[in-house]
Amino acid sequence: MPHATLEQILTDLDTVILGKPRVLRLALCCLLARGHLLLEDLPGMGKTSLSQALASVLGLSFARVQFTADLLPADLLGLSIFDPQQQSFVFHPGPLFTQVLLADEINRGSPRTQSALLEAMAEGQISQDGVTRPLPDPYFVIATQNPQEQTGTFPLPESQLDRFLMCLTLGYPDAQAERQMLLQPPKSQLPPRLDDEGLRRLQTLASQVHASPAALDYLLALVQASRADPQLPHALSPRASRGLLAAGRAWALLAGRDYLLPDDLQAVFPAVAEHRLRGAHGDSRQAEASLSQRLLERVDPVQ
Repeated sequence: MPHATLEQILTDLDTVILGKPRVLRLALCCLLARGHLLLEDLPGMGKTSLSQALASVLGLSFARVQFTADLLPADLLGLSIFDPQQQSFVFHPGPLFTQVLLADEINRGSPRTQSALLEAMAEGQISQDGVTRPLPDPYFVIATQNPQEQTGTFPLPESQLDRFLMCLTLGYPDAQAERQMLLQPPKSQLPPRLDDEGLRRLQTLASQVHASPAALDYLLALVQASRADPQLPHALSPRASRGLLAAGRAWALLAGRDYLLPDDLQAVFPAVAEHRLRGAHGDSRQAEASLSQRLLERVDPVQ
């Protein structure tokens, strides 16, 4: 049963990231919707642990790249190196060629290196030396980002922010979760609950969740409200509309339903919309709040 499998995955993740069930559900929802995930928070909050746990429990290959100011695009994409025996150049793939890529502290990389991820995130392929090379399927980028006021950071441009389906903030654990963490450290490894084919089947099921005309009207009303408000720094793009629908469908699947409700769209809307609405210069520690919540309060669900 898909619902039982998904609940087991969430239970496993809860043994790694304690006391954050909603964030875990949203992160899994993002991956079921074939999106990419941006985790914004202060260092030491568990962003890397969550990324590794997701790859482990989903049974996917994993690679981590630590972004620094001197990281070059070739360090991500790979290089063609001359082989004397073959008398030809042989391509050596970089860390992008994995199923789950953790781009750690992505905003410490230069804009040139950040842009190297754009084609991979948007199209699931890279182009180098005149050759287009497909990336594995499924393919997920999970990027972590430190607050912009910290030294040595480059803000992600709006064009790249829009490539991330969701932006989440873990925040501090509550006292009970932190006490449990101190007494019994969280698990470092999780058993795989899925394989490639199983995950693709769940992604297909999520994409087939029925969206009624009323649910689509509500989605479009939220998007149009963002475009009609001159006080918002940025409006939601058509890519955001598609992402909101995909995320809402995945949330419905996690709830064990094959039909979309306005409640599903409301549940995922802050994570999908907030980073797009505030743009590159918003406060990264405003977790799922303010601008997106204002739109939710203004637009009534279509009956």
